[in-house]
Amino acid sequence: MYRKAYKKNSIIDTIEKDFKKIKIPAMDIGDSIKMSILIQEGNKQRIQTVEGVIISKHKSQLTTTITIRKTLQNIGVERVYLIHSPLVKNIKIIRKAKVRRAKLYYLRSRSGKATRLKTKFN
Repeated sequence: MYRKAYKKNSIIDTIEKDFKKIKIPAMDIGDSIKMSILIQEGNKQRIQTVEGVIISKHKSQLTTTITIRKTLQNIGVERVYLIHSPLVKNIKIIRKAKVRRAKLYYLRSRSGKATRLKTKFN
């Protein structure tokens, strides 16, 4: 027979509302950001800053993620971060860029000055 239809979205939204962060800046693809992340080393916790360019963004309520790319000693490093994670302490936008794509995966094949993006002036 038919099952009774529950409003799953409203139940999930009420639970996720407690864990969502309110003060998150409006981040777009191509923005250079600086994030402060809490890192556990043994018994101690410290804050480490990560700086890079947002090359992709996956929007899905509480599990919204961003992929940050930076180059260290001529090696490209990408990492995916959960925005609403309690380990992410602070997000600061350094520079906004003017891009025409939703994902900037083409930056993987470029190096040096070719990875620069045009700055957006408001």
